[in-house]
Amino acid sequence: MRLRHAYLFILTALAIFNVQNGNAQQPETQVLFKTTAGDIRIKLYNDTPLHRDNFIKLVEDHYYDGLLFHRVIRDFMIQSGDPDSRTAQRHQQLGKGGPEYTIPAELVYPKHFHKRGSLSAARQSDQVNPERRSSGSQFYIVTGKTYRSYQLRDLEDELSSKQGQNIFNRLCGMERDTIISMTDRNDTEGIARLQERLAAKADSILAAQGPFKLTEEQSNAYMSSGGAPWLDGEYTVFGEVVEGMKVVDKIEGAATDMNDRPLKDIKIISAEIVR
Repeated sequence: MRLRHAYLFILTALAIFNVQNGNAQQPETQVLFKTTAGDIRIKLYNDTPLHRDNFIKLVEDHYYDGLLFHRVIRDFMIQSGDPDSRTAQRHQQLGKGGPEYTIPAELVYPKHFHKRGSLSAARQSDQVNPERRSSGSQFYIVTGKTYRSYQLRDLEDELSSKQGQNIFNRLCGMERDTIISMTDRNDTEGIARLQERLAAKADSILAAQGPFKLTEEQSNAYMSSGGAPWLDGEYTVFGEVVEGMKVVDKIEGAATDMNDRPLKDIKIISAEIVR
């Protein structure tokens, strides 16, 4: 068994054991990030055990010490966790680094959603990652923006119309090797038949799911404190900030280059478990 597969197997087994023995009711683990912009304290949810245990292991291994917040977008989020950022040169493009493994998605939705302060796992797009597996180390903290009620209703309509396309994209991602093979053979008829079959399957799944609808809790949070609702149900949310959102806002407000990297490096000095 390859090392990264063995590691994920152990994480999964431990998560199942913990839930079966009632440990999901234990106090939530907290992590303190000391950064060059100030301190940020987060808590990790117990009902996303694979992400929680992986994050704890990385913190205990000092994986995040010295890493940059390499991607910052105003009214959206701040991102870190790329090990390549530790020794990155000025203006070097970042965002592809991480361990050799990914983590199975844990979409506890709509309980956990992209409200302001949420801790979420970065990942590759649906086209190459239809299972929505998370990066082994990269994460982002949501800042977002506030919405009015009519804006949320418009967003629901927009996301409902996009659901079918997202489903179709994921199905295409699952058939990626077949599509590449057909393309290499110039099998246009085969591609057309596959497209029709996947479109019909996407329509069936969409009909079973129904239109996108925010819960009352989501709507209240997005109107009062803000967030990034268009990501809900798409990326794993596995924690939230409990102290230090002013620091997060400070990082979010940094001037950036064309790749959204801060012009002046903002670094994680250290990360530690503070249960």
